[in-house]
Amino acid sequence: MTNVTLQRFMPGPASATLVIAMSAVCFGLVPLFVRDLQAEGSGPATIALYRYGFSALLLLPFLRLDRARLPHVLVYAGAGAVMGLSLIGYFDALSGAPVAAVGVVYMSYPVFAALFAWLLLRQQLTMRSLAAAALVTGAAALLLDPAVLSPDDIAALVWAIPAPVAFGLLVVVMSGVAGRLTSTERAGWVLMGSVAGLLPLALREGALMPSSSGAWETVVTMGVVTALVPQLLYTVACQRVGPVRTAAAGSFELPTMLLVGWLAFGEVVGIREALSAALVLSAILLAPTVRTTSET
Repeated sequence: MTNVTLQRFMPGPASATLVIAMSAVCFGLVPLFVRDLQAEGSGPATIALYRYGFSALLLLPFLRLDRARLPHVLVYAGAGAVMGLSLIGYFDALSGAPVAAVGVVYMSYPVFAALFAWLLLRQQLTMRSLAAAALVTGAAALLLDPAVLSPDDIAALVWAIPAPVAFGLLVVVMSGVAGRLTSTERAGWVLMGSVAGLLPLALREGALMPSSSGAWETVVTMGVVTALVPQLLYTVACQRVGPVRTAAAGSFELPTMLLVGWLAFGEVVGIREALSAALVLSAILLAPTVRTTSET
């Protein structure tokens, strides 16, 4: 699918916001695949490599590298490497801590996206952007219940904190820096950077290849459903609305994770969880639209 074709699906900010929310639903399905692969004996770095490696290989033929593109390639690949490495703690936390609690920590990334947009893009921290970040943070805080979290759970959640920081940075890079790169190239170089950062650690974990045909199916499905397709759509859409609304719409991943925890792992979803999801939806509507670059 060409960049022009992708753009036709999202002519305005409303369509782009919807695409980001739909992509976030796909991202929110990651725990399903992570726990299956953990049961097969795969480590967190290896699982993170699986998620991005398959998609990176598919996009490799579309990547071009020359002197004019090199600075932007380094920015995207560097952001991808940081994001990939940060997922190690996130995936490790998913091995034992409640999915909802891990999602809570991860959904703090809109706060970091707003801060990075201010620091790197000189975008003003408006009342609407601050309020949207506050709503998402409040939604996350509602789900942190010390009464049901063990000391091991809390330690795992602390180890997961680098993931929202890194994803906040990635949101700003993807929505605010385009340069000479097409949407496919931006997505591809992010994935290649993730692979480059994760490969040495995955090699240290031992078995790099999936151990069974079922594991191979899980890897391919995870790559397509939670990385390749949503990443391409997300890359185009985020350029149309800017980092603050991108982060807020991407927070739709939180209610998705709540449903995954409830339906797949038997976790409780009650009034607090429903209220948390409502706050996330409110943040999506409140977040301002700032189109920072022209789409190529």
